[in-house]
Amino acid sequence: MQDYVVEARGLVRRYGDLVAVDGLDFIVEKGEVYGLIGPNGSGKTTIIKLVCGLLKPHAGSVNVLGMQVPDPNISHQIGYMPQEIAIYPDLTVHDNVRFFGEVYGLSKKEIEKREEELLDFAGLTEKRNALASTLSGGLKHRLSFACTFVHTPKVLLLDEPTVGVDPELRFSFWEYFYDLRKKGVTTIITTHYMDEARKCTRVGLIRQGKMVAEDHPKKLMERTGTDSLEDVFLAFCRGEA
Repeated sequence: MQDYVVEARGLVRRYGDLVAVDGLDFIVEKGEVYGLIGPNGSGKTTIIKLVCGLLKPHAGSVNVLGMQVPDPNISHQIGYMPQEIAIYPDLTVHDNVRFFGEVYGLSKKEIEKREEELLDFAGLTEKRNALASTLSGGLKHRLSFACTFVHTPKVLLLDEPTVGVDPELRFSFWEYFYDLRKKGVTTIITTHYMDEARKCTRVGLIRQGKMVAEDHPKKLMERTGTDSLEDVFLAFCRGEA
């Protein structure tokens, strides 16, 4: 029997009368870069929060690495980057990375090693002693990513991680995601950049909290006879696929 890194079955989440996630099923295998694609309000962020255990489903279940979430034993193996920049503005870049490293139980030596690697990757080495509040929006996003990955999680949950990031760094991020894939790290990512979505190993097209289609981007385009994921999405929503 296949063991999946993430397995969601019959997920339902409501906000009052609004059904944000409606009977959703999906699986993600080890090392995948899995994209959740859909318009604003389709339920992508809610799905990410259900997977990482920040929200509880009203029905259904999510298992991550064989454990049902929410479970405190799984939190150290997940890296979650929300749409909102999740850093402390009154701390320096260095202190933010150190704080998150300590939260995840890393030793001082481990934090120093990870900080050097991540700040170099994110282009923040020269800003090491700058207050986070003084950084530009793009640099804050870079710091947020560094803090998300300081503990080297097995599963990355990234909600619009490249919004406000310059094209060069977006390219570097995706190179990094695929380097992580080679190491067995599994990534679930939401994005509205269709050029990014085409880089995913598989995508799930989400509309009104439901999965309308799921497959490798190229296969979805072949099935619909289209050459863009925007057209793929429209074809499935119109019942033309």
